[in-house]
Amino acid sequence: MVKTIKIVFMRLLLLSLPLMLFSPIPAAAADSQSEINGKVATALDAFHKEVPGAKEYLKQAKGVLIIPDVKKVGFVIAAQWGTGALQEAGRTVGYYKMEAGSAGFQAGYQKADFVFIFFTQEALNKFRSGDGFTVGAEAGLTLVTVGTGVAADTLKNQTAVAAFAFGKEGLMAGWSAKGTKFTRVEP
Repeated sequence: MVKTIKIVFMRLLLLSLPLMLFSPIPAAAADSQSEINGKVATALDAFHKEVPGAKEYLKQAKGVLIIPDVKKVGFVIAAQWGTGALQEAGRTVGYYKMEAGSAGFQAGYQKADFVFIFFTQEALNKFRSGDGFTVGAEAGLTLVTVGTGVAADTLKNQTAVAAFAFGKEGLMAGWSAKGTKFTRVEP
């Protein structure tokens, strides 16, 4: 049975690879600073409306990375990307792109807004100093399910960075932070 699943998976992978590599996917034009800032403001408004305790999370933050309109597209092999802004004390201090790839039993399209809250100065400094910062187990990141009602103080005591995904549209199961790469950009 396991051997049959592996064979089916490999066939799907081989069949989908040419589709992913040679599909006419238009090159995404980079957004300007004003376009990114507008999308970030809209995402922050949605964060306040959709995430219970949002105001308290932001009050506890040393820094906040807002990546609006993150898109995830794939069939067996998936890609995820978006561009947003890092804010400290409500002021934008840099722009970052978020990228990730994955392989497995997946198909579909999904769009969501992401907010990463840095609760410690050390975590924020590590993020800002890293060129091509990649999220792994060592980053101390917790993905918070919207609606769980975890208090900001509790979350702050348990993790250095919390990630919220909200405003989801489309159909694609799950999101994992592991392997997500953040790179500073100049729009």
